[in-house]
Amino acid sequence: MAILPRPGRRRALTAAATALALLGLVLWWLQPVGAGAPRGRVTLATGVPTGVYARYGELLKGDVARDLPGVDLELLRSEGSIDNLRQLATGRATFTIATADAVADYQARREPGADRLRACARLYDDYMQLVVPRGSAVGSARALKGLRVGVGSDGSGVQLITRRLLAAAGLDFATDITPVRVGIDRMPSMLEHGQVDAFFWSGGLPTLAVQQLAKRFPVRLVQLGDLIPALRRQGEPNRYYRAAVMPADAYPRVQNGEAVKTIAVANLLVTTDREDDALTFGITRTVINSRDAIGHVVHAAQNVDLRTAVFTDPLPLHAGAREYYVSAKQ
Repeated sequence: MAILPRPGRRRALTAAATALALLGLVLWWLQPVGAGAPRGRVTLATGVPTGVYARYGELLKGDVARDLPGVDLELLRSEGSIDNLRQLATGRATFTIATADAVADYQARREPGADRLRACARLYDDYMQLVVPRGSAVGSARALKGLRVGVGSDGSGVQLITRRLLAAAGLDFATDITPVRVGIDRMPSMLEHGQVDAFFWSGGLPTLAVQQLAKRFPVRLVQLGDLIPALRRQGEPNRYYRAAVMPADAYPRVQNGEAVKTIAVANLLVTTDREDDALTFGITRTVINSRDAIGHVVHAAQNVDLRTAVFTDPLPLHAGAREYYVSAKQ
């Protein structure tokens, strides 16, 4: 005859079994989709060392190590958005950050791998910044004619936007200015030492390199809001730009309590359709969950938001990212 446990004992065993089952469900829910947690080396192409992409990547690396302990995230330097997309298309990078206009331009030119690009999230907006010495007479982009202008490195999203802004200002990139093709790692020093008269930069607010420049050299931000009607008349290529205002406290040393009109463009976290769903799920989850922690250091990251992260035009969401957003809303 089988010996049955006493009623109290049976209730305890039943409760323990229920607790174990619930624990199993919780652990399953916390794991990314797929057969198991992702593992291995993953690369993220960011940007030049003093830019926002690079700092964002450094902080994200630590959060990925915590959330996905089997993943080794390696950061790759780049010249900016267009270079990032090329690194992604060639397989050198697994994930990258790029502006929406650079992605659309890459697709329009039918660059290698353009049809395989997929988005994980809309991140934060880049603000176009035209920086001049405080005593400069330049009051708009139209006044740059004949000057030496830092336009961003070849392969950068900065240069792509700069070309379009100069066209909207009625200036020819090749003949009306002397374009100095360097990035944010060099432009501030060149302005300080009189090697350029102005420079363009597209980045999150505030950008550390501009902050540091303002501490040692008096500079001013030039409004770009007067170019918005001309940009809109240029049509489709410029539909990713929006009118924006740099708040007065973005660079307190520079703005003297005044807001500056400019344009902004969204940044996207990008991968390809070849990437594993579980890995993309996990990376997307970490990006969304790390907003507050990263935002304490990179203030632009405070704008990463679950409600807007899915608006990744011109790219469709990767299947793993889409699965994350569905799960996050349940």
